[in-house]
Formats: sequence, C-alpha cells, structure tokens
Amino acid sequence: MAKKKPWTRYLVPGFVFQSVVIGGGYGTGAEIMQYFGANGLVGGLLGLTVTMITWSVLCAVTFEFVCLYRTFDYSSMMSALLGRAGVLYELCYIGMLLLVLGVINATAGSMVHNLTGLSPWAGVLLLAGGMFLLVIKGTETVERALSLWSYVLSGVYFLFMVIVFVRFGGNVSAEFARGEAEAGWFSSGLQYAFYNLGIVPALLYTVRDVRDRREAAACGLLAGVIGVIPAALLLLAMSCNLSAAASAEVPVTVIFRMLDMKWLYVLFEIVLFGTLVETGAGFIKAVDDRVERSCAGGGRRVPRWMRLAVTAGLVLAGIGVSTFGLTDLIAKGYGTICWGFLLVYVLPMLSIGVGKITEFGKKRRRTAKMS
Repeated sequence: MAKKKPWTRYLVPGFVFQSVVIGGGYGTGAEIMQYFGANGLVGGLLGLTVTMITWSVLCAVTFEFVCLYRTFDYSSMMSALLGRAGVLYELCYIGMLLLVLGVINATAGSMVHNLTGLSPWAGVLLLAGGMFLLVIKGTETVERALSLWSYVLSGVYFLFMVIVFVRFGGNVSAEFARGEAEAGWFSSGLQYAFYNLGIVPALLYTVRDVRDRREAAACGLLAGVIGVIPAALLLLAMSCNLSAAASAEVPVTVIFRMLDMKWLYVLFEIVLFGTLVETGAGFIKAVDDRVERSCAGGGRRVPRWMRLAVTAGLVLAGIGVSTFGLTDLIAKGYGTICWGFLLVYVLPMLSIGVGKITEFGKKRRRTAKMS
C-alpha cells in the first residue's frame, strides 16, 4: 500500500469525518436549523464554533491515543481504553449503525421518489448498491471516494451560498446585523457535537499512516474544522429567510423555492444522495474492519467472502429497519445511544485516555534521559 503524501495524511481523516457526519438531517438543513438556526444567525455561528472546538479536541485526543497504541479499529481501541468494558461501546455502535442505516434508506427512498416519481424502493436499492460496492472495494477506495466527494460537496454548498448572496445578499446582511444570539447557543453547540461524536472511533483506519503524535493531533484538530464548514455555509445560505426555513420540515427547500433554479436543486439532491452513500459506507466499513481484525488477531486467515457477507448483511439489515417507519422510536433511540457514547467513549477518552497519553509521554522522557 502506497504511503500518503503529507497533505493527504493531514486532510483525509477530516474529509472522511465530514462525509460520514453529513447525513440526511445535516444535508437538508434540518439539524442545522434545529441546533443552530433556532438561536439566530450570530448565535448559530457561535454554536457551530463550540461544535468545531469539541469535535477537534476529541478527534485530536482519539487520534493521538490510537497512534500510541496502534489500534486502528474501534474494538481494539476501546479495549486499550476500557479493557473488557469496551464492549459497551460496541453495543452502542451497533444500535447507532442500525438506526442510521434505517434513516438514510428512508431518506434515499423519499428523495428519489420526489425527484423522479419512481417507487421509493428504487432509491433504497440504489443506495444499497452504492454502499455495498464502495465498502467491498476496500480501505483505499473508501478513503479516496469519501475525500473526493467532500470536494464536490463543499463546492456545491459554496456555489449554493454564492448564488444566495448574489440574489438575497441584503437579507443575509440584515439578519447578521440583527446580531441575534439566543442564550442556548452554547448548549446547542455541545449537544450537536455530542450527538455525532460516537462515530469518531469508526474512522480510525484513516490515521493508520500517521507518523507521530503531533501529526495525529493535527489531523484531529483539522477534522473538526472540516466537519463544520458545510454546516456554516448552509446556515449562512438559509439566513436569507431564517424564519421560514425554521418552520419548514426540510429547510433548504424554502431557499430553493425562492431561487426558482431547478438545475441547482437537482444538483444539490444528487450531491446529498452521495453523502447518504458515504454515511452508510463509513459506518459499515468500521464493522467490516472490526470483524477482519478479530479474525486476523486469532491467527486465522481472513476468507475473501467475509467482507462480502458482513457488508451484505448490514445493508440488508438497514433496509429492514427502514421499513418499520418508527419515527418516534428512532428519535428516542438516537438520544439514548448518544448518552451511551458520552458515557462509554467521550468521557473515558477525555479522562482515562488523556491520562494514558500523558503517562506515555513521561515514560518516553525518562527513557530519553537514561539513554
């Protein structure tokens, strides 16, 4: 496997993090409006800053921990962090995986139906095929595809924002001049950050070529910044009519109706569909790595059909979950699992993990003095 160029090593973890974190709720503006737009434009931007800092800090600590212990799948990382209790993270992760796959399948079906009039099953099958092909191609293909699509995604979001500014720049300026910042911007920024932090251990394969702790920390800090950029662009674009977007089920549709540019809407939906494929593939890839490392760790040869079977099984499970249509259960499930991630990953990494990193540094300095 060819080593990555320096700039690639620094940016790929962030691009993959961005690709996986952007699901249907982020991409359509629903989550951005709920957590940030509801606090006003200035409050929303402040909240996004809190999210960015939180993501950057935890990614930096996690990547540095992984670099020290050489644990490039979530199972081995959690074992190094919590020992046998690390299985608790895996239970939370599998629960989140099934919920995410169910939600993105339902979203894909709805998107394709609204755009083409075809059965929602056409969107579900197209999504399933995309995820399956992407994962079975292996780590390098997943990294390359997710990184490339991040460029496309950022480009379309930037184009969207520029067109909105050209057409409705006065509205955006007026909204910014209001300086509205509701008191809940700080807590909203933290809530959204915690809402998504559980996926970080699923992206550890992206730092396997990192050479040292400093590089690992830099990758983590950049990941938080890269992950927030599309959200900031989307919030700025929606601020041309923030009150109407806040009351809409799919906020970005309000802006597209104002623009009356069908081609831009179709382009946006295509890019968003691609992010759904990336989100699902990123979650599945982590389980695939976990199973393969477990088999290899036992001294057994990993059969070729293993990745095919795991990927196909999870894709089908996601389709099955999407047929239930249990919106309330999914919403409650997300909240419960996020609390689980906070307890079994975020807090331990920021306490036990930081302690182990610090101790490692002390041992290395003592060794250096003795030599």
